[in-house]
Amino acid sequence: MRRMLRRGPGWVAGLDRALLRSISAFPGGHHDAFFRRLSASANKGKLWFAVAAGAALVPGRTRRAAVHGLLAQGVASAVTNLGFKTLLPRTRPLPEHLPVFRFVHPQPTSSSMPSGHSASAVAFALGTGFVQPALGAAVAPIAAGVAYSRVHTGAHWPSDVLFGSAIGACAALVTRTWWPVRPPFPPTTRSRGEAAKLPGGEGLSIAVNTLGGSFTEETAAALGEVFPLAHITIIEPEHDVAEQMEVAATRPGIRALGVWGGDGTVGTAAAAAIQLNLPLLVLAGGTLNHFARDAGTQSLRDAVPAATEGQAARADVGIVRVERGLADDPERAELIMLNTASIGLYPNLVRRREQLQPALGKPLAGVVAMFRTFAAEKPITIVVDGVRHKVWIMYLGRGRYYPRDHAPLLRPVLDDGVLDVRMITADESFARVRMLWSVLTGTVGTSRLTHLREATHVRIEAGSAPMVLAVDGETVPGVRVAEFTLKLGALTYYSPRGEG
Repeated sequence: MRRMLRRGPGWVAGLDRALLRSISAFPGGHHDAFFRRLSASANKGKLWFAVAAGAALVPGRTRRAAVHGLLAQGVASAVTNLGFKTLLPRTRPLPEHLPVFRFVHPQPTSSSMPSGHSASAVAFALGTGFVQPALGAAVAPIAAGVAYSRVHTGAHWPSDVLFGSAIGACAALVTRTWWPVRPPFPPTTRSRGEAAKLPGGEGLSIAVNTLGGSFTEETAAALGEVFPLAHITIIEPEHDVAEQMEVAATRPGIRALGVWGGDGTVGTAAAAAIQLNLPLLVLAGGTLNHFARDAGTQSLRDAVPAATEGQAARADVGIVRVERGLADDPERAELIMLNTASIGLYPNLVRRREQLQPALGKPLAGVVAMFRTFAAEKPITIVVDGVRHKVWIMYLGRGRYYPRDHAPLLRPVLDDGVLDVRMITADESFARVRMLWSVLTGTVGTSRLTHLREATHVRIEAGSAPMVLAVDGETVPGVRVAEFTLKLGALTYYSPRGEG
């Protein structure tokens, strides 16, 4: 039995020798040196790392194809070298089977069955091709050349190359769902709203929060230059933001409310605008400016024409009713949610990602931040619509966010009438190990631990201890109950895109 493994089954060994005799009959030439060099370049995957590094310079699908190719190549190499080469010992071809000038020197000492070079080559070519067919087609001839070079140089029998190629193909198929390519986001659309024209800022009252992340002494002067007829209220750190917002919104002759600040300040302004039936002009000025981004007014270059021409749209608004304190004597409050709310580890994940992003870039920083978060911290217990869960993250978006997985980024529509509900739970067996594996393979969005749905009403109750709720970046501690509903089309906001 051992002899058969070392030499191969009779008919396989006979076919291998017949093919080698045919190759040995080829006349010598420059092609011998070419295949030796090509084979050597693929040692330890160096060739594929070089190709991937070149492809990574092209952002988008090409870069993702390179990453996927390396994932498949790594799996194929591990399975071949750590598994099958141990289980299937086989001697390599001898110098008598090929001309000496063609024979690789020194010959590898590991088992001949299967070919690790072939497994890596096929895995990389197919792995890249699944994501970017053009790149896969370009790499395929190189991969085929590497596979053939192992026979041409006497490093492997033909059946070793065939078996290794099959392993590579299987590795590419297995990893096909890892780090999947995100489908394109739907186009941005707006539902047109009615708002006053504000030439020069006439009839506009702007509240400026000095705690906004980009506030400087020149901020008010810059706003005064582009809106010379507007009234500008400066909210100092010692002021109550809600009170000052109400003062700005109730000035005589005001036809629109403007706000300069981050998402928390914008939420306060939205509450005042809705109450007084005023259109809202959002000017990005804080650390987080998600609503300004979605509204299309991230810069004055976009905001000024929209206000001047009265270009506006409508947005749904989330209403968050919270109960804090003792169960028999709760303290109740109502909050406006324009963007997102979260419970659990999501704020910690975002904080870690932002710390790592300058050095690693956003995609890799997100992976590292998720791995650290889920490895180090514990889930919490909450009751969602009457069902008890252990969760790492509970996320609610005001509107449908994309991509449709664990990492929402963009919201093309602001009045779609839904709450985007996402949970990453720890209810299942071996939840932490399964979560870490899905983080490493980029399959969190399709994991059984991830639950995605849409709703118009969500009720969340704390488990054994009060929870911390984050709404549009502002934290609310000690929450026992949080109830989320919607007001459809409640907010009119200035937007340069109008109706998409």
